[in-house]
Amino acid sequence: MNGISRRGLLQTGVAAGVLGLSGMPLRAQTRGGKLTAGLNGASTSDNWDGRTFSDLFMIAAAHGTVFDCLTEVTAEGQLVGELAESWEASEDAKTWTFNLRQGVTFHNGKAFGADDVIESLQLHVAEGSKSGAQPIVAGIEEMNKLTDSQVQFVLKAGNADFPYLMSDYHLIIYPAGQVDEAIANGIGTGLYEVVSFDPGVRFVGRRVDDHYKGDSAGFFDEVEYIAINDTTARMNALMTGQVDAINRIDFNTEALLNANPNVRIQEVTGNEQYTFPMHSQTAPFDDINFRKALKYGINRQEMVDKILQGHGSVGNDTPIGPANQYYAADMEPLAYDPDQAKYYMQQAGLDSININLSASDAAFEGAVDAAQLFQASAGVAGININVVQEPADGYWSNVWLKKPFCACYWSGRATEDWMFSTAYEAGVPWNDSQWDHPRFQELLYAARAELDSATRADQYGEMQMILRDEGGVLIPMFANYVQAVNNRIATSDTIGNLWQMDNVRMAERWWVA
Repeated sequence: MNGISRRGLLQTGVAAGVLGLSGMPLRAQTRGGKLTAGLNGASTSDNWDGRTFSDLFMIAAAHGTVFDCLTEVTAEGQLVGELAESWEASEDAKTWTFNLRQGVTFHNGKAFGADDVIESLQLHVAEGSKSGAQPIVAGIEEMNKLTDSQVQFVLKAGNADFPYLMSDYHLIIYPAGQVDEAIANGIGTGLYEVVSFDPGVRFVGRRVDDHYKGDSAGFFDEVEYIAINDTTARMNALMTGQVDAINRIDFNTEALLNANPNVRIQEVTGNEQYTFPMHSQTAPFDDINFRKALKYGINRQEMVDKILQGHGSVGNDTPIGPANQYYAADMEPLAYDPDQAKYYMQQAGLDSININLSASDAAFEGAVDAAQLFQASAGVAGININVVQEPADGYWSNVWLKKPFCACYWSGRATEDWMFSTAYEAGVPWNDSQWDHPRFQELLYAARAELDSATRADQYGEMQMILRDEGGVLIPMFANYVQAVNNRIATSDTIGNLWQMDNVRMAERWWVA
């Protein structure tokens, strides 16, 4: 991960004057006009509660549009302050002091301060919370208000990545004492205030006057996000000029976009991964031999060729991708080997087996086709996969985490610990494979507090090896972020690769050409 050094990370934020508050180089951009984007990942159950965000539409509408976090990762991969101006840490990276930006107000006029930070973070560890950021906040032992503009966090154990974690899209800041109202109406400190919001349909935001980011970000007067979950419909909306930008293009009709002189395609290599998590504590997936049979029974290269049509790379059953600092690029990949799959089936005491695999293109574009490819390749080894096509609406609330074997996607995370603690730490809400491996957990806690980069590399390398050989998630491919933009919209030369659509901050970073 490019950006400031770990030593610099421990000491402070980013030097004033080098970057704008948005993390963009200070230069003139045109102010005015409107951005209309067609995005997938919308649901009729959508709301402004950051604990529930799991797909693109609401992440884009909230994170970097209506709400802010304490920190932000720029398109270039640098960590900068957002609602926090700077931060300092103790030598053991256990105590962190954040200096908050002053003169910031919420859309309802309330002044921003330390109480807002503490109350907003506490939401994620409230009783019954299933927030994806629960493990991040659970790692904080104490939250202390030092002054109205200074908060101190005492962690349960040292964590060199802590300021990165504060940029998590779940950890948006609400006004203290008014959280319910803010969740109901979308009241944040972001560049755009809510004009209208129809869950699963549309969001419209208007640029805030006199925003603390000034002229360094938020160049549109208005932004509109239209929910278009169907890929063909998104492509048509862009081609006919209904929208200015779309995420996840249809590779089957990519040639039509290339032939359109008014449209350009953006492709960025990041850590987005298409996965098949299996409940590793539920039969038959609790048998490591059966998990290995599945790992050898999936044709990864075929999926990259046919589902991604070359816009990605083969995965190796670890969520640490090519954009991560400690990516184990030299780790030998698992090749499709039906004979090995049969061998591990025998080790599991099985000649053949019937299992269900739940899939919907709501998980990722081509998920049903990918499941059917898996069905064909695994069938050679006697693994008979019944592909269950699930409804798109409600997939993340009704299928993911609940079905023992399903299709899924993850955007990846900027740091290894962030990814592992979100989805692979034992007992966390988003551990979609129910993974609990003693050596893995030991390494996770040790690496989190380790400041020596070489030692960390060894620790994360071993963790990736464990997941490849024993893990409960099949990760056959990493997908590039491929999106399309009308030429009337200008963007910076560097597009963020942490999440789709310029780290879902297109409302903040793009402008009318």
